[in-house]
Formats: sequence, C-alpha cells, structure tokens
Amino acid sequence: MSSSELIEQTIVEHQQVVEKFREQCSGVIDEMAAATVACLKDGGKICFFGNGGSAADSQHFATEFVVRFTRNRGGLPSLAFTTDTSILTACANDFGYDSVFARQVEAHCQPGDIVVGISTSGNSPNVVRGLELAKSMGVKSFAFTGENSGQCGEVSDLVLAVPSPVTARVQECHLVAGHLLCDIAEAAFADRPSAISRHS
Repeated sequence: MSSSELIEQTIVEHQQVVEKFREQCSGVIDEMAAATVACLKDGGKICFFGNGGSAADSQHFATEFVVRFTRNRGGLPSLAFTTDTSILTACANDFGYDSVFARQVEAHCQPGDIVVGISTSGNSPNVVRGLELAKSMGVKSFAFTGENSGQCGEVSDLVLAVPSPVTARVQECHLVAGHLLCDIAEAAFADRPSAISRHS
C-alpha cells in the first residue's frame, strides 16, 4: 500500500468511526457533561487517569480544565493521576503497578468528585482498580473505552464506548469527548473571573 493510499484509507476509516460515534455516543457525552458541570458547581473536581496514550489524554484534559480550552475564565479543578513520577514509582514499587491510580483516588477523591478512567481495551487492571475504589467510596465515575467496555464498563456510572476495535480511532474519539466535556463546562463558567491576568 502506498502512503497516499494509507492516508486515504485512514481518513475514511476515521470519518466512518466518528459518524458512528456521533450516533451512538452523543447522549452519554451529554450526560457526562451535565454531571461534570454539576460537580464543579458543587465544589468538586474532575480526576483523570490511564496508561500510555490514555495517560497523555488524561494530562491533556486536566490541563484544559485548569488553564483554558477556548475561553479565558477562572481555573476549574482537575487532576491527572499520571503526572507525579514519585507517586507512581513509589506506589508501583511498594504496592504494585495495579495500585497506582487507586491509591490516588483514595488520597484525593471524595463523594462529589468525578473520576474518569481511560482504557481503550476497557480492561487495564490499574484503571479498573481505580474505578472500583471510586465506586466503593461513593465517587461518581466515567469510563472512556473502546467498543468492548470490559471491566471498566462494569464498574463505572457512565460509559463512553467508542464503536471501534482500533486503538487509534478510539483515542481520536476520546479526544473529541474530552474536548466536549471541557467546552461545555467552560461555557457554564464563562463568567467566573480569573485571578491570573493574561500575558501576550
């Protein structure tokens, strides 16, 4: 296959998945967005976690809540449990890698917060354990998965199951969903003043 054929095939596949994603997932994104706005209005925070590309997405989404997406407004409380190498390595060393997100849920979360576990397979053990602990603590949980929501789907309050088995296509749709959650939350807090002035 030539590079031009690969490009065409990938873009067509992406478009097909996004259309199915729109049809099948718009409703749950709307539910997640409403819950996110309610959480933030009640003084809660949004916490993200995942592995690999999903770790990168976690940091990306938390950044846009805290800093900005498209509007200048006050910061919205959000954490990515993938950023502190000391916590991750200490927990993995002392308790095992499967515990690295659950330990942070235990330390940082309480009822009224939301955790978002991101796993394209739906079965990442450390993501599952983080979601399980959130459930046992009464913390609302979202799972971002592929078409097989797996164990993550079983233990989460709301599940975004992207209708594709292809990791890259799933991640592309996760990015759209995360941006929508932030965009809708940001609109709800558009009038929140910021203590930080913008510098050009």
